[in-house]
Parts: sequence; structure tokens; C-alpha cells
Amino acid sequence: MTETAPSAHKLSHWRRYRTLYLLLVVCVAPVIASYTAYYLVPPSGRTNYGELIEPQRPMPAIALRRLDGTAVPAASLRGSWLMVQADGGACGPSCEKKLWQMRQVRLTAGKAADRVQRVWFITDGTPLSTLVIREFDGTLFLRASADEVASFLPLPADPAAKLADHIWLIDPLGNLMMRWPKEADPNRMKKDLTKLLKASGIG
Repeated sequence: MTETAPSAHKLSHWRRYRTLYLLLVVCVAPVIASYTAYYLVPPSGRTNYGELIEPQRPMPAIALRRLDGTAVPAASLRGSWLMVQADGGACGPSCEKKLWQMRQVRLTAGKAADRVQRVWFITDGTPLSTLVIREFDGTLFLRASADEVASFLPLPADPAAKLADHIWLIDPLGNLMMRWPKEADPNRMKKDLTKLLKASGIG
């Protein structure tokens, strides 16, 4: 029996799966490009306003439910850039301000706004105000365990830091990548988001 030469076998394998390999390259390249500006550029050359989460954290299988009690798989949130805040359902002035900031920053993305989703992890069972629901229509209101959310969203080293102080950014692959500071400047948030949207073709 004549054995196929190893080189000929490899060539046949490449031809058979060439389309798949090329597709993988096309899909992965934008992801690599979107992070190059943040992770490979020397710290002195970075201009990001938000603090990068290093290493990145994949979003765990947090138990999420809509306001009507319907379960939402955490994995289903992948595919869009997520601006996330976490707060109790009473939603005082600082909570409403974060919801407003997320809405405004998303709007400034213009044609790319559809690539961005606003998410509020509601960390208790307090009923939401109808006015808040109407005012921030388009936000994904999801109830979640405060402990599960806290274990996923890291806080600054400041002992006084609270979960409700910040807005985070999750990439379309489900990786937590950025935390904006307390009382964040929407204009500077917009610059961070705009750079990432331009560098990445995903989401």
C-alpha cells in the first residue's frame, strides 16, 4: 500500500479547511485590533479615561431576570458593547444620573449606537418607579444577586468605593474590560467608547 506523504497530507488538510481558517482570521482580527491600542501601547501613550480591567474578566453565568421574572442567560448578552451599572431598585439621584449618562454616551455614538446596549443590574427586589422605566426606556433592566454582581465587577482600591459608584464596559465577547470613575465625565466616556467602536468591527 502506498502511504501519502506527510507534506501532501498537510496540503490537503489546508485546502479542505482553508475557508474556515480564513473566516476565523476575519472574525478574530477586529478583536485583536480593538485591544491593541489599549494593551500594547505603552502606558505613557494611553489616553483612555476609564480604568482598564487587567486581566479581563469573562462574564460568569450570573442569574439574571427581567422585571417580569423571565430568566435571561448571561451568555445572551454577548454580541454588543454593554455599558453596565449596578444599583438598588429605589434608584436615587446618583442612580438616575448614571442611567442618564449611559443614555447620552450611547446617543453620541451616532450610527454606531445600535452596537451599544445599556444594562442596569438591579441588586435587590425593590419595585422600579414607572417614571424611571419610562424615562430610561431602552435600558435592559435585569435583577441580579448583589453578591454575584459584586464578585464580577471589581472596585477601586479605595475602601470607601461602592458598587453603585461606577459604570463598567463589557465587550461583545463578554469580557469586562473597563471601569469608569465615580461621577464620570460623559464627554470623556464618549471618547473611550468611540475609540473602541472605531477599532473593532465586532458588536
